[in-house]
Amino acid sequence: MTSLTLSACQTASKIDTDASSSSLETVDAVEADMVDADPERLGFIDSVPVVDSTIEESIDPEANTEETIDQEPVIAVSKPKVPDDIWDRIRAGYQLDLDIDRPRLSSQLRWFSSHPSYLDRVSKRGERYLYYIVDELEKAGIPTEIALLPIVESGFDPFGYSHGRASGPWQFIPSTGQMYGLDQTWWYDGRRDIIGSTQAAIAYLTRLHKMFDGNWYHALASYNSGEGTVLRAIRKNKKAGKPTDFWSLDLPKETRAYVPKLIALAKIIKNPEKYNYSTYFIPNKPYFDVVNIGGQLDLAQAAEMAGVSIDEVYLLNPGFNQWATSPDGHSQTINASG
Repeated sequence: MTSLTLSACQTASKIDTDASSSSLETVDAVEADMVDADPERLGFIDSVPVVDSTIEESIDPEANTEETIDQEPVIAVSKPKVPDDIWDRIRAGYQLDLDIDRPRLSSQLRWFSSHPSYLDRVSKRGERYLYYIVDELEKAGIPTEIALLPIVESGFDPFGYSHGRASGPWQFIPSTGQMYGLDQTWWYDGRRDIIGSTQAAIAYLTRLHKMFDGNWYHALASYNSGEGTVLRAIRKNKKAGKPTDFWSLDLPKETRAYVPKLIALAKIIKNPEKYNYSTYFIPNKPYFDVVNIGGQLDLAQAAEMAGVSIDEVYLLNPGFNQWATSPDGHSQTINASG
């Protein structure tokens, strides 16, 4: 399901940033202009199933008391508790090997752990999108550490735009975006669409994971620099009799820092106390709902109907380039917070 998105051009300045840059300071500077979520103003859509912790027992109502006493004891099973915090849900889905000690990783850990305000800022931005992203990663069987990848790519800025023409929270370049069904027209840029770009990222990462025989670090490196770059580096090491793990490959400087950034973030989220950090609480509940609007709709009218600000409509629908949804029937749905 693809959602219609709104253009940031009219509510927030476009950010020209190289989200793939190896300089974290540059990424930090890019984040400054982003509008943070205001949960007090927006609220949340609560569609998480209610957990019934009542112990259930199987008893035959027709059995008499004496016969019941002689029966085998019934084992009571309680339903698992649904995490209240999205970070607990993310931790529960970890699959990557994080037991790594490398200089490149240590430098990223030092930077992130010494900039807790940056982690809070990107977490607040991600508040709008994380529930949906985690839900889709779980359905696809992908490690939930990947939910942190938009922090590395864009700092959860859906309007982030790099010098390499990459755009959106997952930073797709035009050609790769087209390959994975992300249309780019005068009215709409699917690379910024939260639902569309997340589905495209999952499809691309799944393909890369299969291509590299289940090696997630090779797949992630390829997501950054292209599979051809990583395949050539692997062939070069094989020919020289060298190891072919990610850490041994001769990759571009940007890519050599890219994977350590994700691992560092995953390690901090896994054990924040160890790094003197307290995660920003994000409810494990849907933030937005998808509404079928049936035809072209003015975005200001959409905001009024949803009872939210126009800025909030843009942040939930960042794919739209103009003041209204497309008139040609393209993706006639819109995301709205409840």
